[in-house]
Amino acid sequence: MSNTVRILGIEGTAWAASAAVFDAETDGVFIESDAYQPESGGIHPREAAEHMHDAIPRVVERALEHARETHDGPATEPPVDAVAFSRGPGLGPCLRTVGTAARALSQALSVPLVGVNHMVAHLEIGRHSSGFDSPVCLNASGANAHLLAYRNGRYRVLGETMDTGVGNAIDKFTRHVGWSHPGGPKVEAAAEDGEYVDLPYVVKGMDFSFSGIMSAAKQAYDDGTPVEDICYSLQENIFGMLTEVSERALSLTGSDELVLGGGVGQNDRLREMLTEMCEQRGAEFHAPEPRFLRDNAGMIAVLGAKMYAAGDTLALEDSRVDPDFRPDQVSVSWRTDEPDLAAGHGAADTGDRQVRGAEALVSLEPEAGRVTKRREEKTYRHPALDDRLRKERTTLEARLTSLARREGVPTPVLSDVDPHESRLELEYVGERDLRNGLTPAGVRDVGRHLARLHRAGFVHGDPTTRNVRVGRVGRDASQPERAVDDRERRAASPNERTDDVREQGSDRTYLIDFGLGYHTDHVEDYAMDLHVFDQSLVGTADDPAPLREAVREGYREVGEERVLERLQDVEGRGRYQSDS
Repeated sequence: MSNTVRILGIEGTAWAASAAVFDAETDGVFIESDAYQPESGGIHPREAAEHMHDAIPRVVERALEHARETHDGPATEPPVDAVAFSRGPGLGPCLRTVGTAARALSQALSVPLVGVNHMVAHLEIGRHSSGFDSPVCLNASGANAHLLAYRNGRYRVLGETMDTGVGNAIDKFTRHVGWSHPGGPKVEAAAEDGEYVDLPYVVKGMDFSFSGIMSAAKQAYDDGTPVEDICYSLQENIFGMLTEVSERALSLTGSDELVLGGGVGQNDRLREMLTEMCEQRGAEFHAPEPRFLRDNAGMIAVLGAKMYAAGDTLALEDSRVDPDFRPDQVSVSWRTDEPDLAAGHGAADTGDRQVRGAEALVSLEPEAGRVTKRREEKTYRHPALDDRLRKERTTLEARLTSLARREGVPTPVLSDVDPHESRLELEYVGERDLRNGLTPAGVRDVGRHLARLHRAGFVHGDPTTRNVRVGRVGRDASQPERAVDDRERRAASPNERTDDVREQGSDRTYLIDFGLGYHTDHVEDYAMDLHVFDQSLVGTADDPAPLREAVREGYREVGEERVLERLQDVEGRGRYQSDS
């Protein structure tokens, strides 16, 4: 990117009318903003659009004044090289106001137009200000909550909220209490005087849900629980969930860099948790300065400069805004690097025979055919919550690992379990993680395995390419692979044995780490299980398309078509629309 590039950025996805000028030579960013402040409740789209209509001309004129005052070129030249604008996601009426202004300025100044994805801008401002190469990004804003990582020319969604954005979830509680918008700072202040009470904690792989905890929080308030205690516990649970899935994303991708984006990222407790988690696993964490966390045109201008330098501009006829513009729809034209995820294998070595995963420290003894797994204390979580989760997940992993084997799904044999120490001793299986040897045959097996679990009435909970092991069956007595036992042969029906009970010398897939599993008869839960695996394929495979189809083929052979239909529904939900 040329160091003489200057970009005018305009932001207006929801509540903040903002304009900025980014100067690549000085790395300086001038921002002028005028935020919409609703009298009560959340954002009202009509009122927000009216505010945007009034405020955008003012903030743009102030930004242009700054651009002219600091422009050292001829007066006949435009003071900026391009106009970048937030194209989506966001509220349609607000976006259309910004899009119209950007087009008019582009024509008036005779400079190109750049359409920026608001959520990718949150990530890129963090990458720009941190100097990180290829970080995982946690976006935590009002209408959105998701994890992004760069892979194969796009920012892939590794995990996301399955219902509402994190800020909107908190606002729903504060509206119930009767507090004015925005609710996040009020919850943060009240939490300083609170004590911990139990609330739901829902993590599904790297996805998460806030609907249950919001309903429980409202009910607790109605039942007389002190609001300070609820606010404290909301933060501990919601931010604990976001920190946990961030660690899972670091583990899956092998990245040791995490950046934070979004207005909720201004919360001190969230930043404290993410910092502590990264320190514990030896990763680096960066949160941009507050003016770049909340919605702002500075991040639009910075990403606009990168896109402009890459020649990624828009013709006027192609500049329509998109309220549902997902970050994984963006072709990342300004990056040519590709992270070497194979080097890290998603785990940090802590010794010759120890591997650190997202939750546990795993001691490997392949010669003895044994693995010892101990769930570590997560100091970023409240002690009561952490103790409960580690015990529950250790017990569930032991129970569901054994139950899956009885259903004909290859899993490690469990030899010892200690819930109080959060420790398991298991059989060493496979030669490598599936992620390090992705093939259509392997993921097709996973589809069949998940279908058998669902048919038996439970889910794996975290079926990623790191939680599947691949290896050879019956190589020789010195290898940790075991022969297929009679119980598995009896469990597999005749038309399934050729897939699960393989011939000697062939590859076999094992499911491991059932700690997030649970019993359920809901088709939505079965679809979510497949969705988690699908996301891990997108985040780790060089060419995920044939693999995604293969897992569906395998599931279809054994499972119910209605689950695949629900999976399609899950994938098609518009989670990036503002929810007021």
